[in-house]
Amino acid sequence: MNKLDEFRFEIPRSFRPCMSTSAVIFADDKMMQSVRADNAPEQAANVACLPGIVGKSLAMPDIHWGYGFPIGGVAAFDSENGVISPGGIGYDINCGVKLVRTDLTVKDVGGQIKKLIDMIFANVPSGVGEKGKLRLSISQIDDVLDGGAGWAVEQGYGWQDDLSSCEESGRMKTADSAKVDVKAKQRGAPQLGTLGAGNHFLEIQRVEKIFDLEAAKAFGLTEADQIVVSIHSGSRGCGHQIASDYIRVMEAALRKYNISVPDRQLACAPVKSPEGQDCFAAMSAAANYAWANRQLILHWVRESFEKTLGRDSKELGMECVYDVAHNICKLEEHEFAGKRRKLYVHRKGATRAFDTSRDEVPAKYRSVGQPVLIPGDMGSASYVLVGTAQAMKETWGSTCHGAGRLMSRTSATRKFSANDVVALLQSRGVYIKAASRDGIVEEAPGAYKDVDDVVRIAHGAGISKIVARLKPLGVMKG
Repeated sequence: MNKLDEFRFEIPRSFRPCMSTSAVIFADDKMMQSVRADNAPEQAANVACLPGIVGKSLAMPDIHWGYGFPIGGVAAFDSENGVISPGGIGYDINCGVKLVRTDLTVKDVGGQIKKLIDMIFANVPSGVGEKGKLRLSISQIDDVLDGGAGWAVEQGYGWQDDLSSCEESGRMKTADSAKVDVKAKQRGAPQLGTLGAGNHFLEIQRVEKIFDLEAAKAFGLTEADQIVVSIHSGSRGCGHQIASDYIRVMEAALRKYNISVPDRQLACAPVKSPEGQDCFAAMSAAANYAWANRQLILHWVRESFEKTLGRDSKELGMECVYDVAHNICKLEEHEFAGKRRKLYVHRKGATRAFDTSRDEVPAKYRSVGQPVLIPGDMGSASYVLVGTAQAMKETWGSTCHGAGRLMSRTSATRKFSANDVVALLQSRGVYIKAASRDGIVEEAPGAYKDVDDVVRIAHGAGISKIVARLKPLGVMKG
C-alpha cells in the first residue's frame, strides 16, 4: 500500500492481476491501523476488478469489512459497459439520515428530554421485526415503492417543503414496483413507519459548535445549544428481501454473461442487461420505501413534540434540513478525463456530497452546497458537513457516512453490558430508551471508531467540509 499524502493511501493495480485501476483509501496513519485490522482493503482492491469501472475504487475513512464492497466503498461504472452489483449497495438499501432543526434551545426544553424520548418511543415503533401503525395492502405498497416520500406527504404525513429538503426529492423515478417480488412487499407492508434495530436510532441533539457560519445559517442551524433531531433508518425487511433476491439473480448472471469476479459477493450483471436494469429498478423502489419510512417517522416525531410541549410543530420551527442516503446506486452525470459521462455510482456506507455546481442540490442550498449528515455513536457526537468541489473531482461527490464499526456486534456483546453502557451515557448527560438490551450493547460507543477522527480525515482530504458538531441529549434505539 502506497501512502499518497497525509489522508490518502493507494493499493496499486499490481496488487491483483484482475485490477483495471487502483484503489484509494482515505485515512491517516492512525486510522490505517484499524483499517488494516480487517480485510476491507482487500475488498476495495476486489472492486477494482469489476468490469467497466471508471476512475478509482474508493474507500472512505469509516471503511470496514462488508458484504462484497467494503462498507465505506464507492465505485462508478460506465452506463454502457459497466455493471450493477447489489454488493455495492448493501442489504439495507437507502439506510440514511434525516435531520430536523427546531427553534428550540436546551433552555427551552429544560428537563423534558426524557418525556420527549418516551413520547417518541411510544409513537414510533422500533425493534427487530416490529410492525408499524399503518395497515397497507400490496397495491398500496406498490404506491410507496413507486412514490417514495411524496406518497407519505400526499397521505398527510408531513409538509410539501419536506420533499425539497430530501435527496432526489424523496423519490427515485427509476423505481418500478413490478420488479419487486411479492415476498419483499409482504415483508415491507407491516413495517412501514418503523425505526428498526441494529445501528438505527433516533436522537434529540443539541448544536455543540458551529464551524462554518454561512453554511450553517443556510441549513437553519443558527446557534449553540439549538435543538435538532436525527432520524437514522432504512428500507427495513423490504429492502433486505430485495437485496437477497437480486443477489441470487446476479449469481446466475455471472454464469450467463461469463463474468469473472475475485469474490462471489461481488456478483453483478451488465447495466444494459435485463438483470441489471431489473435490479436497478427494484433497488430504486427500495430507496423510495426508505424515504417514505423516514418521512412517516418525521411526522410522528413532530406529533410527539406537539403533545409534549403543547405547541404546534410549525410554531416550533421543526423543518427538515435534509435527508440523505448512505446505501444506494444512482445514475449520475460526472466529468471524467475532460468529458461528461453517465455513470452508475455505487455508494455503500457513503454519503453523497455534491457542491454548489449541481442542480441536484436544493435551490435553497445552492449557494453553499449539499448538506452531509454524519452520525456518530450514541455517546459521542454527530456532524453536519457540506459537499465540496474536491469531492466532485475525486470521489464522484461522495464522502464518509458515519463513525464505522471497530468490532462486530457479537464481539460488542461479549465485551460490554447494557447496564455499563447506560451508566456511561448517563454520565455524559444522555438519556436512552431502547426496545431491547441487545440494541444497547451491540451499539456501545466502544464498538465504533472515533467519529471525530473520521470527519477530520474527510475534512482534511477536502471531500467534505465541517459545518457543525451535534451532541446527543436523548437516544431512542430499537
